[in-house]
Amino acid sequence: VANVPEGLLATVTVSLALTAQRMAQKMVLVKNLESVETLGSTSCICSDKTGTLTQNRMTVSHMYFNRKIVDASVNYEMWQLEQKKEKPDDKMEVNYDLNDSAFQNLVEAIILGTYTIFNYDATDEEAKQLYAQMKGIPAASLEGKELSVQDMKEMKARLKVAEEKLPFIRRACKGDASETGLVQFAQAIKDLNQTRKTFPTHVYKNEANKDTECLIPFSSDIKFNMFIRNMEKVQNLSGDMNDNLCIFMKGAPERILNRCSKILIGGQEVEFTDELRNEVNEANAQFGNLGERVLAFARCTLDPSKYTKDSYQFDMKTWKTWGNQKDTKSAQEYADIEGSYPMHDLTLIGVVSLNDPPRLRVDLSVQKCRSAGIKVIMVTGDQPPTAAAIANKVNIIKHPEREFNHMVKDLGMDPDAAWEQSTGIVVHGDELAKMHLSQANLADDDPNKGNYLQRWISKPEVVFARTTPSQKLLIVDACQKAGHVVAVTGDGVNDSPAIKKADIGIAMGSGSDVAKNAADMLL
Repeated sequence: VANVPEGLLATVTVSLALTAQRMAQKMVLVKNLESVETLGSTSCICSDKTGTLTQNRMTVSHMYFNRKIVDASVNYEMWQLEQKKEKPDDKMEVNYDLNDSAFQNLVEAIILGTYTIFNYDATDEEAKQLYAQMKGIPAASLEGKELSVQDMKEMKARLKVAEEKLPFIRRACKGDASETGLVQFAQAIKDLNQTRKTFPTHVYKNEANKDTECLIPFSSDIKFNMFIRNMEKVQNLSGDMNDNLCIFMKGAPERILNRCSKILIGGQEVEFTDELRNEVNEANAQFGNLGERVLAFARCTLDPSKYTKDSYQFDMKTWKTWGNQKDTKSAQEYADIEGSYPMHDLTLIGVVSLNDPPRLRVDLSVQKCRSAGIKVIMVTGDQPPTAAAIANKVNIIKHPEREFNHMVKDLGMDPDAAWEQSTGIVVHGDELAKMHLSQANLADDDPNKGNYLQRWISKPEVVFARTTPSQKLLIVDACQKAGHVVAVTGDGVNDSPAIKKADIGIAMGSGSDVAKNAADMLL
């Protein structure tokens, strides 16, 4: 290169290509050659939690209903299969009662408040492997070859039949990972398809005479989803409220609990007093401290005299203008708005927590990064207790007793003294939003703009919880302004903007197509 400088371009390109080739052997696909060089100079990693640091295999762990916490970690179908064995495991016990009406109400709310279904589509590769197995030939011999249409169809049909015979907890689902864990648990107790068919999502004809489905899909912005279900068990019994329409809502506890004025206890809807609210919050905190994702379920039976099935036009487009205002306390405040329906004054049915174990050896990987001087920040949509517990398990927070909020709230320390002595901080997305709003009038080139974020990320151990996609962008931008070369790892659609913004974006191979398209590198 010294004698022929023109060779520099070829030398660098070949070096990067060889490195990319070696990384491919380690199951890392490099989409952009320049990212190989960037990876070597990375000084900060902003990592998503679910599906990146954890396995994204959600299983129901605990439930809170009827003023009690129940261990629901044993799937009922798996317990039944265990009992059929000659020597069943005595330690495998079901701690919930299938005849308990409160438990059945919660299971029904899980089924009617979710849209994930059991769905398995066999791939061409799986079909080839089965064909090779049946013919007694090596699968490698079919590489680059195509099966006949008839053989491919037969193999996929066989795989589908075999998959349907698996226990529900092992069957493939189409939908959100959290909902997958919920429906795999509920299916063993109540049939998913039959229950949803009995109580379908309400559909009405709009002004253009087109069918409008009454549901609000989940998003990382609102952090809940909602269905309006037709609960009519007996035809033409519209005078009975229990056979009319009913709202089912599922989402983050802080979003759902604020909308509830009643709670279901002993089959009765009673006032949601401060005492009962504290009980639910305590259960939520207890589940969060175990590192579990927590979801709350609520419902509201609609008055048939106002919300008629054949004529009422439910507002599914502009509901945010009246149903998602922070200062709204009661449904009465927007009851007169055309097309409105109760999104407050709901009845809390219960709370469910799901366990998502960390990926194997991820704690060692984080420790290696820290030893190499790379800062690892967790950025997640989960609530702070859950995020902090998982961060502790994977070595992102090594000293939970010296976390800022713990020192202020639990130990009663002065905030200034706690800040000086703390080594880590867990920041709530609402706090980030409030601080960002307070600096909205500052010019982009103002040195004080975003100084609160610079202060937070100066701590050795940092976790951001309950964040939105736009807030993830702010965090990445702040790290870059602090002089870091930033890598962002994620798997979801909500991670994509931050992956694109980062100096190097890394997506999980098991993640969404949007995240993989935005990334420079795939794991």
